[in-house]
Amino acid sequence: MKANINLGSVSGIKIKVHWTFFFLIAWIVFSELKRGGTNESILFNVALVLAAFLCVVLHELGHALTAKRFGIDTKKITLLPIGGMASLERIPESPKQEFLVTLAGPLVNVIIAILLYFIVPVNEFIYLNFTETFEVLMSFTWQNFLFLLFVVNVGLVVFNIIPAFPMDGGRILRALLAMKMKRVKATQIASSVGQVIAVFFLLIGLLYNPFLILIALFIFIGAYGENQMVQHLELLKGHSVEEAMMLNITTFSPEDSIDLVVNKLISSTENSFVIVKNNIIKGLLYHQDIIDNSNKNILVKDIMNTNFKTVNSTDNLDDIYKLTYSNKHPFFPVLENTKLVGAIDSVNLNEYLLLQAKLAY
Repeated sequence: MKANINLGSVSGIKIKVHWTFFFLIAWIVFSELKRGGTNESILFNVALVLAAFLCVVLHELGHALTAKRFGIDTKKITLLPIGGMASLERIPESPKQEFLVTLAGPLVNVIIAILLYFIVPVNEFIYLNFTETFEVLMSFTWQNFLFLLFVVNVGLVVFNIIPAFPMDGGRILRALLAMKMKRVKATQIASSVGQVIAVFFLLIGLLYNPFLILIALFIFIGAYGENQMVQHLELLKGHSVEEAMMLNITTFSPEDSIDLVVNKLISSTENSFVIVKNNIIKGLLYHQDIIDNSNKNILVKDIMNTNFKTVNSTDNLDDIYKLTYSNKHPFFPVLENTKLVGAIDSVNLNEYLLLQAKLAY
């Protein structure tokens, strides 16, 4: 089963649903049946969740389309049981741009909530006491549906402005801080605030709502990961590929036997290889492909990957860092004036980072 189901695209941005999203629908149906719900109540609640996630998609499109105005593309928007995620190709480094891109999402929900406020007689609900409101909402009417959707959008706005980095509120906090200090320091502060809030969510989740535990883990891990990434990019800024690349790399011919590659794999620290013929790169041979085919009587050309990317020795290392973490196979031949001079991968890039970190502190 595919991890993502494609729903189409908007302005070149693919809208996908992760298969785990359907667990949420199944849980809603199961919960309604367990408490003796009717077909009407099941359809009402499922429709409400789908409408809420449509608002989530619009929220993410707010981020994506605003980012597009600053020349930042978005590959896809993925719907998960805990919400949506827009996969921007990069986070704006300009604090002003990050502020506007981040704010655009919650603003979409504000606009939806304002429209629903004027469509639905919200005041009729506001002036009811809790018992009366509960009784009114027990009927599955169109008016109740829109009112609950209004509440959902207000909730999305409130939840998203919580300064729990890397959520929207945390990014807004980071952007505001970055207007007054360096981005690395701003990220550290926003990340720390986010992790404190994550611990709070975790404690509440353990006591009352297990759903908050998932959100707490997402915030804590996300804050730590992005803080690390920003620090790494700062360490790599101003450095080029030639400073970190592997020089003494082994190359093979397309006509070589896979046995030769396996022997080299075992006897050295190299795990991926460049395939060359007549001084021209013909393909790459990745570690997993070698392992999977190590017991077969085949040639290198039979399993080499011909769809690959090369980098130049003068390219900036911070760009290569982003490239290694956005590719399934983070191994790239390095060229200098079209001539193969080495290779770079995530392993030796991380080793270079460790050395740079030692020199910086």
